[in-house]
Amino acid sequence: MGLIGGGINEVIATTFFNAAPMGIHYREGKASVVLFSGSHTAQNVERDGCLVANFVHDPLLYVKTAFEDLPDNFFIKEPVAGKIMFRLTGADAWAAFSATIINKTHGSMLVSLKLEKEIIEEISVHPLNRGFNSIIDATVHATRFLITKDPQLRNLIDYHESIVRRCGGKRELEALELLNQHIGTNGIETKDP
Repeated sequence: MGLIGGGINEVIATTFFNAAPMGIHYREGKASVVLFSGSHTAQNVERDGCLVANFVHDPLLYVKTAFEDLPDNFFIKEPVAGKIMFRLTGADAWAAFSATIINKTHGSMLVSLKLEKEIIEEISVHPLNRGFNSIIDATVHATRFLITKDPQLRNLIDYHESIVRRCGGKRELEALELLNQHIGTNGIETKDP
């Protein structure tokens, strides 16, 4: 499947004027995603039957979309497979999917994704950056930490924060500052191992 590779692909998923970081699972030729029931993304997917995976290399945007709504001017309407789908402006690439709910429970829904269209908007090379990767992981842990207050998640956030501080660039440090604002901390003093 072109843009989506094996394993879990971290993207910013968009639906009707909505964006959220998400992991798209791709195994044995099949793509799927797990959505939290009650989220805007889940409601939109259930209503509209579609989702767009946006490939973005901006750590600040991952944190923003995890905790905030983006203004409408961040979205572009795309006609795909007889529907209007929404993608992010400035995405390096995007893949539009039809979405079918396979299983729905009280807390989540499993959604099968069928690729309808994918476009590379800009070809650019992004060097591997452990700070960027740790922002993604810290953001995932932070969204769960806000719900559960699990101290183990707090420890994981602290661990990734130390990596961002050592390995991240300016944009990763800005993303870390925003993440800490959302989880109610002003940064954690960490010691190098």
